Amino acid sequence: MHFDLAGRKALVTAAAQGIGAAVTQGFAQAGATVIAVDANGERLQQACGDFKRATPECGDLTQAEFVQRLAESHPDVDILVNVVGYVHHGTILDCDESAWQRSIDLNMTTMYRLMRALLPGMLDRGGGRIINVASVVSTLKAVPNRFAYAATKGAVIAMTKSVAADFVRQGIRCNAICPGTIDTPSLHERLAASGDYTGNLQAFLQRQPLGRFGRADEVAAMALYLASDASDFVTGAVMVCDGGMTL
Repeated sequence: MHFDLAGRKALVTAAAQGIGAAVTQGFAQAGATVIAVDANGERLQQACGDFKRATPECGDLTQAEFVQRLAESHPDVDILVNVVGYVHHGTILDCDESAWQRSIDLNMTTMYRLMRALLPGMLDRGGGRIINVASVVSTLKAVPNRFAYAATKGAVIAMTKSVAADFVRQGIRCNAICPGTIDTPSLHERLAASGDYTGNLQAFLQRQPLGRFGRADEVAAMALYLASDASDFVTGAVMVCDGGMTL
């Protein structure tokens, strides 16, 4: 099925690599004008150089001033895709105040601020689509050593449903995508930082019912559906893309 986003303006976070880059590419190919946001300016420029119709915006989304500037510079955003996130490794006993706050700042507060900043413009224009990337590691499934990550991604699901319920009659559709383990650069960076890349890679693969990791473009395809008119009757949904991990 072909999804047409011609004439739409989308803002995508964490757009320099992984899921965010795949969403940016998919939306641009579908005809959308994309504002691609990431903190890594060099990597973002390289990514946007490969995508037609993508404009880079480099900045730190944990800074309220940057989010406000984004909203003022792009008041006509039709589609918001919140991808940015942080994976803390450890149990509650490994999660000190700093790690806890960083998880909240990146996984929750960035989404809160962007939704709050861009929603008024969407409402003024009669509608908009918000897609928040959560995770199956949330209220859907527990895995070892993901305490802060699961807690904050569960909160993303709750925020998504709340926004959907509050604005369902005002043209706003807000949905969450919950990926499983996706083959992205950040996954391999975390595996390398673990000190046992090969062992942990095999352990991650063994917990995949389909025997492989998901691809970023598979998550992007779900985002494309949720951004398009094909999903006009879908809001407050928690869309799972995990290869059977939650079965």
